[in-house]
Amino acid sequence: MTKTLNNSNYYSNEQDWATQSKSWFWKFEQCEAEALAELKGVWRPPQNLTPLLVGNYLHSYFESLEAHQQFIEAHKKELYRYGNPEKGIKQEFKKADNMIHTLEADSNFEQLYQGDKEVIVTGELFGVKWRGKIDCLNLDRHLFLDLKTVDDIHKKHWSESDHQYVSFAESRGYDMQMAVYQELIKQTFGVECEPLIIAVSKQDVPDKGVFSVPDSLMAAQLDLIEVDQPHIEAVKHGTEKPARCEHCEYCRSTKTLNDVIDIDEIPFY
Repeated sequence: MTKTLNNSNYYSNEQDWATQSKSWFWKFEQCEAEALAELKGVWRPPQNLTPLLVGNYLHSYFESLEAHQQFIEAHKKELYRYGNPEKGIKQEFKKADNMIHTLEADSNFEQLYQGDKEVIVTGELFGVKWRGKIDCLNLDRHLFLDLKTVDDIHKKHWSESDHQYVSFAESRGYDMQMAVYQELIKQTFGVECEPLIIAVSKQDVPDKGVFSVPDSLMAAQLDLIEVDQPHIEAVKHGTEKPARCEHCEYCRSTKTLNDVIDIDEIPFY
């Protein structure tokens, strides 16, 4: 029986199987084979955890002083040179402090980023249980905000599916995330809230911006979930085979020489 969802088990493998989330749905959209292998625990994608920790460092700061201190205590090895606070904080987290100061120095941010922090919401999308965690939720103002760190707010990203350049938000599926969160907030609290993304860049002089998400983009993402979700659920439960993208690290590591391909038909990624 699935345990009640809370902060302690929100990111557990048990909850990853029991409920869908934007992060896992997005993984399956990129490569079903890799996502399933990771979900089963037979594959752990090599990754640089520093960008994730930088984001969490910033998020914890704006969650509460207590949350930030707990994060620092739990990650001394990653935060400080040689894991020793006396040796000073690493360069990546100096940049994170700079990003924090950039937001703090803007009085509009302080007025905007008001509400309950790290709020768990749950519900169903097209017959499947979903979960989400809201950075900042203000039911009185019918507003929720998501804080994002990004290399460069204005960098363009090529979308293979759309055959055009898109923003950082669309390239990372943040329009899907906001659509899901909007629906889960409505199911959890009975309130329709509008999303705003507050982005701050990791540049030496950080850029920042606040962005709305058009209803048309969110509607399109919910349509995508409705269409693709039955197959993804079937893949998770073993009744359908996962598709391989054939170019991610997992697919490269498990590829076999089955097919002969003409050199003028080699796919480009």
